[in-house]
Amino acid sequence: MKLLAVELVTEASSKGCRIKVSCFDLGIDFKTFQSWREDPVDKRKGPLTVPKNKLSDEEKDGLIKVANSQEYIDYSPWVIVAKLADKGEYIASESTFYKVLKERKQLQHRSNSRPVNRYRPAPLVAHGPNEIWSWDITYLKTMVRGQFYYVYLMMDIWSRRIVGFEVKEEESMNHSSKLMSKLCKTEGINKDQLVLHSDNGGPMKGATMLATLEKLGVAASFSRPRVSNDNPYSESLFKTLKYCPKYPDRFESLSEANSWMISFINWYNNHPHSGIKFVTPMERHLGLDQEILEKRKEVYRKAKIKNPERWSSRKTRNWEREEKVYLNHLQKKRDADMNIALVVTSVTDTPRARMSA
Repeated sequence: MKLLAVELVTEASSKGCRIKVSCFDLGIDFKTFQSWREDPVDKRKGPLTVPKNKLSDEEKDGLIKVANSQEYIDYSPWVIVAKLADKGEYIASESTFYKVLKERKQLQHRSNSRPVNRYRPAPLVAHGPNEIWSWDITYLKTMVRGQFYYVYLMMDIWSRRIVGFEVKEEESMNHSSKLMSKLCKTEGINKDQLVLHSDNGGPMKGATMLATLEKLGVAASFSRPRVSNDNPYSESLFKTLKYCPKYPDRFESLSEANSWMISFINWYNNHPHSGIKFVTPMERHLGLDQEILEKRKEVYRKAKIKNPERWSSRKTRNWEREEKVYLNHLQKKRDADMNIALVVTSVTDTPRARMSA
């Protein structure tokens, strides 16, 4: 491990990467790397005597036999220790139970009950506009306490452009179905082109909405219940909407809510967005952002040439275009982990945006 780490950091350094940056990517301290480079041999000898509190092999076998017995197989070590104490018996502590079970590769679901199914949504990545849309419903307060208007809002995650909206007096799968049909026609969406991601609400998973998506040839993707991170773009958009400086606390009528939403969307789609290098969602959606970012790179390049002493060895600001936009953070983290492990090698391009099996 030490030799591999030293080799990777050295290779990265020879290709222009700072040693401290490489150490950070590998998760080791810079001083630790210096120590390993000077002497990569591990001279630690470990304890010279066996700890007095260590269980013998016979005691470990007895512990495993108790943990796997019919009486205790459905219980965690915490419960097992308590039940043994009720009988006046003591074998080992809870932590020792866990340690021995881990050594014997039994620290997993051991009971007869069904194991927990931790569903995760399929990883999605968009390479261009109209590949993945995210949508959700948020409420707007009215002048009557306890009554709300509901905003159906759909956005393109690649460009962050708000594609369309509706304001209704109730949540209904019929409203969402009609909005989806209208937007697919307006945007010219073909069959098998688009993935629509949402949470698990009734308007999202209702029979009418699912039938509409199937008819349109749109693939449906859903978040886990009560996990906002699975639909971050819509959640972030709603926060921007509710914290907008001109956002009224309450709306007097449905027409007022519609008018305000039209003005908000016009502002949002034509306002620089931090997630896409401070170009507007409309510019990115139309493909105009590439020329804008190239001009910015040229400005910074000339500034560095004019006053190189101000930049030292630091690179100029990154104005590279984001070619891939991830919906599931786990997919993005996996690519990042691959980069850290390889340090200087490039990551194989992710397949085009579709739900993987």
